[in-house]
Amino acid sequence: MPSRFFITGTDTGVGKTVVSAMLCAALDAFYWKPIQTGAREGTDRRTVMRLAGIAKARTFPEVYLFDPPVSPHLAAQWAGVRIDLRRIVLPAISRDDNLIAEGAGGAFVPVNRRQLMTDVMKRVKLPVILVARTALGTINHTLLSLAALRSAKLDVRAVIMVGKPNEDNRKAIERYGSVSVAGTLPMLARLSRASLVRTWRTRLDRMLFADE
Repeated sequence: MPSRFFITGTDTGVGKTVVSAMLCAALDAFYWKPIQTGAREGTDRRTVMRLAGIAKARTFPEVYLFDPPVSPHLAAQWAGVRIDLRRIVLPAISRDDNLIAEGAGGAFVPVNRRQLMTDVMKRVKLPVILVARTALGTINHTLLSLAALRSAKLDVRAVIMVGKPNEDNRKAIERYGSVSVAGTLPMLARLSRASLVRTWRTRLDRMLFADE
């Protein structure tokens, strides 16, 4: 079976896109972000292409693309459209291809009047990787996010932390969240395909991402 994951975060700006780029580079995976807001400042698709060093052909267009840097439900409302999850269908790729799908914001970000990002995850049926900060406050944010994901009956594969390594926070998240922390992506001096792959090889438990 291929390695395919949905990347979500404890909140916006936590590092989902950098983690997505790392996984795309390390797993030679396709990239897909079904809902993108804030496109006027650039898309995460282009960022992943640049950081992971992958061609446009290894990515898929967004299903919904909005310019304002706001929640999907609000961006769609301003654009006069409704995000319909029936339009969000996994890209047609080979059964052996790896795929990294990235969400917008955190687990409970609304996408329309009734549905949340967790509903998008349920729709695509991929194991979930939760991205969390290492800094103060991360234990509460991460445990709440794990509770939200599990209440939606989603398969949470692991947590990846981003920032200055903090072993106490890591141990607390593993203990109280009953989850494996795959490792920590530090603040790299230079973000590139080489530095991301090196971090993957030296700082993450790659067995958590093995084919099942």
